[in-house]
Amino acid sequence: MAIFKQKIAWLGPVIVLVVLTVFGAAMMGSVLGSKPKELPVALVVLDQPVELPTGGALAAGEKIKDKLTSIPGLPIAWHVAASEEEARSGLEEREYYGALVLPADLSGGLLSLATPSPKPADVKIIVNEGMNAQASTVVRQLLGQAMKMVSAELSQQLLGQIGQQTGQISIEAAKALMTPINVQEEVVHPSGSNNASGNAPGLLTQIMWIGSLVTAMTLFLAGGKAVAAGSRRWTVSTMQAVAGLAVVGAASGFVVWMASAWYGMELANAVQTWLFLWLVGSAFFLLQSSLLYWIGLPAMALLVLLMFFSMPLLNMAPEFLSRTTHDWIYSWTPLRFASGGLREVMYFGGLDAVGSNATVLWSIVGGFLLLLLASGFKPAKAAAPATGSGSAPASVAGN
Repeated sequence: MAIFKQKIAWLGPVIVLVVLTVFGAAMMGSVLGSKPKELPVALVVLDQPVELPTGGALAAGEKIKDKLTSIPGLPIAWHVAASEEEARSGLEEREYYGALVLPADLSGGLLSLATPSPKPADVKIIVNEGMNAQASTVVRQLLGQAMKMVSAELSQQLLGQIGQQTGQISIEAAKALMTPINVQEEVVHPSGSNNASGNAPGLLTQIMWIGSLVTAMTLFLAGGKAVAAGSRRWTVSTMQAVAGLAVVGAASGFVVWMASAWYGMELANAVQTWLFLWLVGSAFFLLQSSLLYWIGLPAMALLVLLMFFSMPLLNMAPEFLSRTTHDWIYSWTPLRFASGGLREVMYFGGLDAVGSNATVLWSIVGGFLLLLLASGFKPAKAAAPATGSGSAPASVAGN
């Protein structure tokens, strides 16, 4: 058949395989097989040892600490804090995904289980939800399971010890001994309602990347026509930068309003979220426009690939990523700085909580703004000589 005589018909399957390989690596390669490792968690041991009636001392806090830090395969990196205030400060500074607090009366509470008025000990698990929803959920589950295991072991040990000492156990004591430790959970920096389970910063980042890319592309095409019509290139570049920043400012405001008014997203400070999202959109627009002006339409392929390789990582904690994905993509992609900054603004106190993520975005804005303006002084490409009679070579202001 004639169709199989065309080279493109044979190249088609190869192109499909290449596309599937690239986009498969982008969408699945960094996500499938990911697992948590060395999640930073604060451990606070305030327990005061108590004297046993039979002599010696009971230091339950140290025993639990030794047990937790020696559990094989537990993907937690323990950071011992001297006080609960120190641990909470680390949660505020996004150093820990959670904290486990063993109170001062832990040993005393366990010892009371042998008395007529037993009082189970209370242990507090604090989860830093705003830092990362996925990691905080894993930390909550891991700490809960670990404390259940410790509680079961303590229950067996205490039952044996008290049984040997008294020969019998009251009903109240027996009930308390079944659960010698009560676990209390507390969530700090909650994501709020309708925030996609804490993944809203990643969603907003993706929306702004696409919106900025459409803005950059339309202004790039409009600028090319303006230059072809006789406008100066540096004037067009300057006006494109001004117009683009204005458009993404309005677009970011619309996105915040849409998320809140249409979908009920809870925002602690909508105005500050809009301002930071404007910064995000500006960084994206200037980066995209600069590449379009210096490389041309082939830059679109790079920008689309960057988006697809970055999207799966925006809502993942870095401790879940493989070393290759972390170093080759996560460490430098601008989308993750945008998502991280939005997380700080939305869940950790607004613009005052923004740290290095904002610095990186401002650097992108400044650097690529200069590149975009410099493209106005790029020499125009000369057109190929016309082959028709009576035609003379002409130069065009190509992009």
